[in-house]
Amino acid sequence: MKNSNLAQGVPALDIPRIFNISESAHRIHNPFTQEKYATLGAALRLEPGTRVLDLGSGSGEMLCTWARDYGIVGVGIDMSRLFSEQAKFRAEELGVADRVEFIHGDAAGYVAEEKVGVAGCVGATWIGGGVAGTIELLAKSLRPGGIILVGEPYWLRMPPSEDVAKECHAGAISDFLLLPELIASFCGLGYDVVEMVLADQEGWDRYEAAKWLTMRRWLEANPDDDLAEGIRAQLTSEPERYAACTREYLGWGVFALMAR
Repeated sequence: MKNSNLAQGVPALDIPRIFNISESAHRIHNPFTQEKYATLGAALRLEPGTRVLDLGSGSGEMLCTWARDYGIVGVGIDMSRLFSEQAKFRAEELGVADRVEFIHGDAAGYVAEEKVGVAGCVGATWIGGGVAGTIELLAKSLRPGGIILVGEPYWLRMPPSEDVAKECHAGAISDFLLLPELIASFCGLGYDVVEMVLADQEGWDRYEAAKWLTMRRWLEANPDDDLAEGIRAQLTSEPERYAACTREYLGWGVFALMAR
């Protein structure tokens, strides 16, 4: 997929700047750790040469480490220019740039030219308008018998109020399901859940808490930036909000699905 925006002189696609700032030091843009990605790769029994598509690939850690450790080949697409460049650098760093390609572009609607053995969207199901639409999109790139990966939040326990749900960055309690209900929803779409790897509190801490030092260093270097006031407010409120809400109520996992 070519980045036609650049060719036409249209301003480049990107995610909101706050994320490029707060997650600029992240290798993984979700509550997984490197160990969790290694566990997931082993659980999927990846074979050398398996083609993997990653929609919303972030800084490329999943594809790059799987290419190094399991010999996969793959393509990742992400809207963040910064994260896409970091992914390319990571591929060079790990010596797998000949096996993985990273495209700066809009993953919504992207279909691979060559069918893949694993098609994933790990934490960005807004790409397809939700879980069902994302699974439908991923299926278009999947070879028969292939595996779909979906990374999605779920409630560890139901929040006591809509206000608490919103403090977990949900629009409403109904935005997420309890884990058994989420698994049942995959089955309701005609898929068997064949594996799952769930984030733990260490993964959540590494994802969320790592933002705070990044934001503090950014504020020190950019006190007059237009975003400085907002980032200052976010840094002031985020640690307490996270400890009281996200850490207590929100889970996250990657689910491997196969069509029935």
